[in-house]
Amino acid sequence: MQDQVITQPVKKATWTMFLLPSLLGVFLFMAPINYQDTLTIPIAVLAKSVQALFEGMLTTIVTFVITLTAVATVATKLLKPKAVVENSFLSALFNPSLPWFAVQQLGAIFVLMTYFGVGPEMIHHANTGGLVLNDLLPVLFSVFLFAGLLLPLLLNFGLLEFAGMLLTRIMRPLFNLPGRSAVNCFASWLGDGSVGVLMTSKQYESKIYTEREAAVIGTTFTAVSITFSLVVIAQVNLEHMFVPFYLTVCLAGFVAAVIVPRLPPLSWKKDRYIDGETLKEDIEAVPEGKTIIGYGLEQALEKASQVTSMRSVLAEGAKNAVDMIFGVLPVVMAIGTTALIIAENTPVFSILGKPFIPFLELLQIPEAAAASETIVVGFADMFLPSILASGIESDLTRFVIAAMSVTQLIYMSEIGALLIGSKIPVKPWELFMIFILRTLVTLPVIALVAHLIF
Repeated sequence: MQDQVITQPVKKATWTMFLLPSLLGVFLFMAPINYQDTLTIPIAVLAKSVQALFEGMLTTIVTFVITLTAVATVATKLLKPKAVVENSFLSALFNPSLPWFAVQQLGAIFVLMTYFGVGPEMIHHANTGGLVLNDLLPVLFSVFLFAGLLLPLLLNFGLLEFAGMLLTRIMRPLFNLPGRSAVNCFASWLGDGSVGVLMTSKQYESKIYTEREAAVIGTTFTAVSITFSLVVIAQVNLEHMFVPFYLTVCLAGFVAAVIVPRLPPLSWKKDRYIDGETLKEDIEAVPEGKTIIGYGLEQALEKASQVTSMRSVLAEGAKNAVDMIFGVLPVVMAIGTTALIIAENTPVFSILGKPFIPFLELLQIPEAAAASETIVVGFADMFLPSILASGIESDLTRFVIAAMSVTQLIYMSEIGALLIGSKIPVKPWELFMIFILRTLVTLPVIALVAHLIF
């Protein structure tokens, strides 16, 4: 009797720890609300409030952040302070590999030249560096700030465990993947694509995923997060259409997930583990005698019970925000400006996009020639198609380009580079092939929905 008195309040507290933060997180990141006569989500309202509060100052703040990151990485490389090198979080930020170090420094050079308006005009022009610094980075900064702080509501209290378990009977029949891969997808969708890549790589190294499973999950289920999707749709001035936009992205992504892994190069991957051992019979993790929902709740409550201090959750949220702001902004400035310089001053993307003009015309996409230039540029960075599309007049075309850029997934400024640097067995040329295949598969789906909407 005494045991029941002691354990019952603990059980209620665990349920509360699972339900309240998870529901709050779902509301903040996914609930459509009406704000100033437009349909949006609460996290976007919070981000806009920061932009309004610091109006005119965000470009200065962003410039300072990118410059500070570059200076800190140089100091770390030269002095190797123990406080940074021996701290995994700080080391990841300020002691990157040589290629990423070069990208950070390039981002700092570009942002300083753009902010002060010095150097070659093609770098700080309003359509190149100026566009990235003044239009894109302030939005990213404000969204990352709140997304990073609030992501633990979705990730730390059992929501992923419960949602992932519910999908165990879907992943194998539809995608020929173990049910636990749904958790990787949710981690990317609700958090960040890099999280999904790292999770997949670790599970491949631990012989949980085979070569084929790791390659498919890494290139197909590292979904672009809601946060990034919000930034993309805002960039093309269609944020009031976020809900139909994201539903379109989910539909196109689902179709690509069914089709692309059944085509080369992913279909060529072997069902063998990292040590060469062949795939054993897959057994789902749900124990005999337990239901999926019951076991999912059990896993979720176990996860929620592990939260012993809200201070540690807040600290993790702060780390998320710092990691996204200091880690992503310099890369976007460097890659984005470089690609826009190429797009503005050379015919490279125009030439690469020309083969897609007949395809776009067949799909009855207005301004097909202009739209074609945005297709291949997404391989460099996910934001670039929507940046280039901002000058297109047709709402339908901007909608299609924004959705396409999110479903292409393989962009070299983050996901592509992470895949290449991980143990996941994919080569650069395979990533480009998968990128093109995803584009060809998702464009008709997106175009069909767009014609129904507009």
